[in-house]
Amino acid sequence: MKVLLLGRIAHAIDAWKSLSSLAEIIEPHAQNRHEFIEECRSGALDGIVVIYRTFESVETTGRFDDEVILSLPASVRFICHNGAGYDQIDVQSCSKRGIKVSNTPDVVNDCTADTAMFLILGALRRLNVPMTTLRQGTWRGPQQPPLGHNPEGKTLGILGMGGIGRNMLRKAEAFDMRVIYHNRRKLDEGCAGVAEYVTFEDLLEKSDIISVNLPLNTETRHIISTHEFGQMKDGVVIVNTARGAVIDEAALVKALDCGKVASAGLDVYENEPNIHPGLTTNPHVLLLPHMGTWTVETQAAMEEKTISNVRSALETGALKTPIAEHVRSC
Repeated sequence: MKVLLLGRIAHAIDAWKSLSSLAEIIEPHAQNRHEFIEECRSGALDGIVVIYRTFESVETTGRFDDEVILSLPASVRFICHNGAGYDQIDVQSCSKRGIKVSNTPDVVNDCTADTAMFLILGALRRLNVPMTTLRQGTWRGPQQPPLGHNPEGKTLGILGMGGIGRNMLRKAEAFDMRVIYHNRRKLDEGCAGVAEYVTFEDLLEKSDIISVNLPLNTETRHIISTHEFGQMKDGVVIVNTARGAVIDEAALVKALDCGKVASAGLDVYENEPNIHPGLTTNPHVLLLPHMGTWTVETQAAMEEKTISNVRSALETGALKTPIAEHVRSC
């Protein structure tokens, strides 16, 4: 059996090397999407059973869309994705070909929730303005920067109460914030804790801060757009650490420009690495370049989790953490 590595292993090197007793580890020669597809079609990668792929490998292969999936060797049965979000992979195309997909849930929860809380506090306090003027050598700038707000007593609306959302709940409680949430379904009290389940519309209308924690799919793309911004409180704060396209970026820029949204904290963007200029030029937007899981501990844990899925696929023919769409079939 063969395992194809798309990307690199930076931390769990010993765990990766241990797979050599189970399979032959190979890497593609391709440097871009066209070359990768041609390499697949040439037969050079025949015999591959499992593919380990990283988020960054999209720069070489492009998205794992229908064209790429159909070009993969017939032997491929598993794609082990290093990342919680797997919108780079056409799951429906994988299902049609009988390819099972895994991701790395849970291990990213703490780190991503920490990032969300950093953005919430920074955007709520409107700290991007003085941080910028300080670096420009003008202390607080020619005019006093705008006053921010304390988190205590504010209503945090969590859109998507999965592992990251529930982790945020614990952290928000430390700041005496009231938490409401909307999910596809209401969670039991053991999971939701003190958070109140509300409708999507109520979350938009009642939240002082809205944190987006939804996966990106056809149902969630632009789930927040012009109409939804119109339902929000004036001066609302928006934070997104999920996927950029869950929010209509152009609509967000307009909402910021007119003051409907007072400030925003963003780690993800609709067309990464390109960012809407209306966001980069707005002093009330705190920006990070997709750093939600960018710690040594989390990166190592993600690699370990992905490698454990590769090992399980080779040894048992099943994945340890299949994506939700493939849980039943795994």
